[in-house]
Amino acid sequence: MKIVVIGGTGLIGSKLVKTLKERGHDALAASPNTGVNTITREGLAEALDGADIVVDVANAPVWEDKAVLEFFQTSGRNLLAAEAAAGVRHHVALSIVGTERLPENGYFRAKVAQENLIKGSGIPYTILRATQFFEFVGGIAQSATVGDEIRVSPALFQPIASDDVVAALADVTLAAPVNGTVEVAGPEAIPLDEVIRRFLKATKDTRKVVPDVHARYFGAVLDDQSLTPGENPRLGATRFEDWLARSQAQ
Repeated sequence: MKIVVIGGTGLIGSKLVKTLKERGHDALAASPNTGVNTITREGLAEALDGADIVVDVANAPVWEDKAVLEFFQTSGRNLLAAEAAAGVRHHVALSIVGTERLPENGYFRAKVAQENLIKGSGIPYTILRATQFFEFVGGIAQSATVGDEIRVSPALFQPIASDDVVAALADVTLAAPVNGTVEVAGPEAIPLDEVIRRFLKATKDTRKVVPDVHARYFGAVLDDQSLTPGENPRLGATRFEDWLARSQAQ
């Protein structure tokens, strides 16, 4: 099958393209770097010509609330219109566990808008919602740092290795559309402050973690359900401790 991966040169996209090729499929990495732009529509029709499946893992290049909403709405409309014209049979999108539960977060609001466009498009679809990636734990710590303190919520957090997200994405891409949402998460739910503490210990970082139930996670106050999956999620195989040990050994 011809599978077009939008955002195919990023962290997830590049790994997904490699995985799909290893499984014997014609996988195309589509991004502005390869001449395909879902905002301007440059190269989009050509890339989708003959495509059976499109996987959208594109990430907004900006984080400001209005700009990120405009990105996902414009990109989503252009992409879905091009897919309809090309006769694409399955649209797969990567989203985030908890999007509808944290409306204070502008990025999450934008992902909800993207999901709604997909649901209303008439194209058979699967939305894979993943929890936060292990690879971004350092960025979370940085965003919550004031001086030598990191003030974060002790709410439960169930992060996942990007490789496990890719494995789940490949599986749902090659399966029949579910016309609904599938969740994937890491194997363990751990308080966020403890995740940060383990990361700092592994990286020999001397900053102090201060648990604070009022601390905001990119604008949102968390509880134990905010960033954890619902019933019967797919679980990744990689434990955070093992990923930390491997990443420090590299």
